[in-house]
Amino acid sequence: MSPEECAALIALYRDDSRFRSRVDMERLRFGAGEYKYFADPLPPLVQELRTRAYPRLARIANEWMKALGSRRPFPPTLAGFLAACRGRGQTKPTPLLLRYTTGGYNCLHQDVYGDVTFPLQLTCVLSRREVDYTGGEFLLVEQRPRAQSRGEAIALGQGELIVFTTRERPVHGTRGYYRAAMRHGVSRLRSGTRYSLGVIFHDAR
Repeated sequence: MSPEECAALIALYRDDSRFRSRVDMERLRFGAGEYKYFADPLPPLVQELRTRAYPRLARIANEWMKALGSRRPFPPTLAGFLAACRGRGQTKPTPLLLRYTTGGYNCLHQDVYGDVTFPLQLTCVLSRREVDYTGGEFLLVEQRPRAQSRGEAIALGQGELIVFTTRERPVHGTRGYYRAAMRHGVSRLRSGTRYSLGVIFHDAR
């Protein structure tokens, strides 16, 4: 995303009419910070990103499901997938803006909101690393069978997108593919304020 697009999304954070709910992470012991879920209709930029990214990611997701022995393919379009969400009572949009200040962080977690989930999601950091904030790396942790977990800390520049696993991914082992559980979070901010956009493809109940 361009700096102008990032700034425009950050500016929306002050307009509560654009969101359906606000979460105080510390109160729920999710971390330290807050986030807001967008209400319908989504901002055009967020809607376009969600709609255009889904078909490419659906092809990857279907390859993953095939490797893991699932016979339920994901629909080729976002509209088709959201119809499946509605069929299971998942009607609330899940794209969100997150805000952390000095000392803020996000505990390792998975974004699962109902029976229907999509195995990939993305996030975009909207603030300028080393200018608006320091610290606040994106964290990924993979749980490995009969072994200790493995983690990655990823520094993202302003406007950079990262696609990552929502819940689990296929890993090739000695006896074929197995499911590796994944969790994600954000490391503690040493200074400043960090905004980010999260785009989840399945809706919530």
